[in-house]
Amino acid sequence: QVRLVESGGGSVQAGGSLRLSCAVSGYTYSRYCMGWFRQAPGKEREGVAAIDSSGSTSYADSVKGRFTISEDNAKNTLYLQMNSLQREDTAKYYCAVSTWRRADLRANLYGYWGQGTQVTVSS
Repeated sequence: QVRLVESGGGSVQAGGSLRLSCAVSGYTYSRYCMGWFRQAPGKEREGVAAIDSSGSTSYADSVKGRFTISEDNAKNTLYLQMNSLQREDTAKYYCAVSTWRRADLRANLYGYWGQGTQVTVSS
């Protein structure tokens, strides 16, 4: 059974940083794509960043240059380093895993999801 557990969310002032973690267990495919998504109240879920098993990454335009996705295969953990946070980044953040082989921000490609972690940015 695939399980994803996010951590690292919290409240931070604008301009600050947070690092989200996602512990993945039970996923046995050697080729994959993992991603971070977010959903703010009243808005649709949007892709933030993705990474595939070759190390290629993809980012939403709104976070390019501020967020970095990475993984530690030895720890089966996915990370999202978020710098220069803005109020617009306030949302619940989810990690997800897909059998899709290329980094992709389309949520419908992902079959496994975590429960999410809240990020709140205040001015």
